[in-house]
Amino acid sequence: MALSKTNQRPIVVVTEGGPHIWAIVNALADQLGPVSVILEAPESKKQLLLARARRQGWTSAIGQVGTMVLTRLGKRFFAGHAARLAAGQKLQTEPKPRHKIIYVSSANAPECLQAIAEIQPGVVLLAGCRLLSRQTLAKIPCPVLNYHAGIAPKYRGMNGGYWALASGDAENFGTTVHLVDAGVDTGGVLRQTRGKPQPGDTVSSYALRQAAFSRDICVEAVRDALAGKLGTVDPGLPSTQWYHPTIWFYLWTGIRNGVW
Repeated sequence: MALSKTNQRPIVVVTEGGPHIWAIVNALADQLGPVSVILEAPESKKQLLLARARRQGWTSAIGQVGTMVLTRLGKRFFAGHAARLAAGQKLQTEPKPRHKIIYVSSANAPECLQAIAEIQPGVVLLAGCRLLSRQTLAKIPCPVLNYHAGIAPKYRGMNGGYWALASGDAENFGTTVHLVDAGVDTGGVLRQTRGKPQPGDTVSSYALRQAAFSRDICVEAVRDALAGKLGTVDPGLPSTQWYHPTIWFYLWTGIRNGVW
């Protein structure tokens, strides 16, 4: 039975935004009531490049940036495909006036914690935002969930749907809602669902396709959190963290396997 929209504690979503995230936010609001969105500013490209270079070396970092640029261009080039996808799946990909939106510099900034303290939510859902620091997470006094566009723990990190397809593991093209801990998508799994990419889908549209078949599990997990009925499951999968593909890997895999 759905909780009443008038007697539950508020819902907060922390995100950098994007059409696929707004589709999920709007689904939550339609089914569970008002949602407050804490919208963080994107990280600078320079900071991203330096962080990746420290973790993986300059060669990989530059290759990954190349794919990110290509993906951004792809979103413009294939905008018509994304629009048809959204229309066909009845995705609402723009913020609605009814949403309360709080702008912050970072999910780890003091103003983010201040906003959460003022709202006093029953649950916080992270969706496409920075990794929360251990210190920030410890100061949030309610369940913190994460929407991850991949099947965890096998496809933790970036581009989980793409990596499942590129690895010949199309049956694990899916998403996860999990509890948040200090690791990268390592918290206990709450809900998972799987779907299929459609003709014309690429790395530019996978996130939107995944959001289309994942709205229900986000609603279900948030509803469970508000009701105090969260329960984790063990997917029985190996744990691997993935990053953006390098531009040369992306092009080679696209040409060889048709996974774009």
